[in-house]
Amino acid sequence: MLYNARLQKEHEMSLRAQTAAKGQVLAFNAVVSMMLVVFAVNQTRVLAMWAMLAVGLFNSIMFPTIFSLAISGFGKEVSCGSGLLCLIIIGGAIIPILQGLLADIIGLHGSFFLPAACYIFIANFWSLGVS
Repeated sequence: MLYNARLQKEHEMSLRAQTAAKGQVLAFNAVVSMMLVVFAVNQTRVLAMWAMLAVGLFNSIMFPTIFSLAISGFGKEVSCGSGLLCLIIIGGAIIPILQGLLADIIGLHGSFFLPAACYIFIANFWSLGVS
C-alpha cells in the first residue's frame, strides 16, 4: 500500500514537471515571437521579412504545446475537451481581420501590436492556471 502511494506521488510529480517544461517552452516561443514582431515593425525590407518568417518557426512549436497543456486536465472528458479546443481555433481567424481593420485605421506598422499583444497572452497561458 505504501509502495503504491509512493509510485502515485512520483507519477504526479513527473506530470507536474512535464507540464512546467511545456509551459516554459510555450512562454519562451511566445516571447521570442513577440520580440520578432516588434523587431520587424521597426525594420525595413529584408530584415523585417526574415523576422516575420522566423515568427512562423516559433508559431509551429506553440500550437501543439497549447493543445497538450489545455487538454492535460480533462481526464475522461479529453475527447470532448479537444473538440471544444478545435472550435476555439476560430480566434486565429478573427485576429487577422481585426489586424486588417487596425491597419486601415492606424497604419500597417501600428497594427502589428495586436499580434504582439496576443503573444503576451500566450506567454502567460500556462501561468494563468489554464493548464
